[in-house]
Amino acid sequence: MSLHPRRRSARVLRRVAVQWHAIVLLTVMWVLLWGDLSWANVIAGAAIALVVVILFPLPPISMNGTLRPWAASVLVARFVADLVVASFEVAWVALRPGKQPRGAIVGVQLRNPDDAYLTITAVMSSLVPGSLVVEASRRTGMVYLHVLDVEASGGPEGVRQEIRTLEARVLRAFASDAVLVRCGLDRLTSGKGAP
Repeated sequence: MSLHPRRRSARVLRRVAVQWHAIVLLTVMWVLLWGDLSWANVIAGAAIALVVVILFPLPPISMNGTLRPWAASVLVARFVADLVVASFEVAWVALRPGKQPRGAIVGVQLRNPDDAYLTITAVMSSLVPGSLVVEASRRTGMVYLHVLDVEASGGPEGVRQEIRTLEARVLRAFASDAVLVRCGLDRLTSGKGAP
C-alpha cells in the first residue's frame, strides 16, 4: 500500500483539526438558515461544513491576541448603541423632505493592518447603517468607506475619527499587549473609561 493516501488523509485531518471553529460556525449558519434546530439539520450542516473545509481550505489567519472581557463588553455595547442610533439617523435621512444627503468615499488609515483586526473593524463599520466598506487593503492598512451623509458624520475627518475610535475599541478588546503598545494604545491609555 502506498503512503500517499495516508499522507493525504493526515493532511485532511490536520486541516479539519485546525479549522474546527470554521466547521462549527458553518454548521450554526446552516441551522440558522433553515430556521429549525433538529438533529437532521445539525448533522447535514456539519457534513456540508466538513466538505467545504476540505475542498475549499481557508488560509490560516494569525490572531495572537488576548480577550479582555471588559473591553469586549464596551465594544459590543457601543456597537449596539451605534447600530440603533444610526438606524434612526438613516431612516430620518430617507424620510425628511428637502435636503439631499451628500455621500462620499472616505479613506481611513488604520493603526494595525493585521488581517483579523482589519476585518473585524471593517465588518463592524459596514454593519452600522449609513456606511459601507468598499475597499480594504491589508498591505497598507487603508480602508475606504462610502458614507451616506458625510456632512452629518462630521465631514471626512469625523468619519476617520469614528473609524479609528472603533479600531481602538477592537484592539483593546482583542489585541495583545505588544500590538497595543505598537499602536499607541498601551495600558496607560486603555483604561476602562477609554473609548
